[in-house]
Amino acid sequence: MVTREDLESYLIRMDMDFEEVDDGMFLVRTEDGGPSIVVHHSDPLLLVRLKVMNLPEHSEHLGVLYETLLRLNATDVVHGAYGIEEGELILSDTMQLGSLDFDELRASLESVQMAASSHAARIRDLAGLGGEA
Repeated sequence: MVTREDLESYLIRMDMDFEEVDDGMFLVRTEDGGPSIVVHHSDPLLLVRLKVMNLPEHSEHLGVLYETLLRLNATDVVHGAYGIEEGELILSDTMQLGSLDFDELRASLESVQMAASSHAARIRDLAGLGGEA
């Protein structure tokens, strides 16, 4: 079972810029200055979460956006999935601490970062936000 200390050593080994903001909850900053990733050690799971953007309250484009996100989940997001929580579009992944290893964590973090950066402009455009964050 991966402990909180193991998780911290994995992040150090990946040369990630991070800080522990609460017991077992790490804020990982991306190299490109994009949004930070929250990595939460919550036995028996490891939760990875990245806020992509706030969703607009009213937009005629949301149906197309939601369909696109579902398609991306099925075809383009290797680890995790897009989801909606409290008016925010997020990318999240959940892994079992009992079988988690260094390579799986690295793959999850890279997948979430890659999806967020490669889909961001398209998602904002479909949400009717254009260049806004």
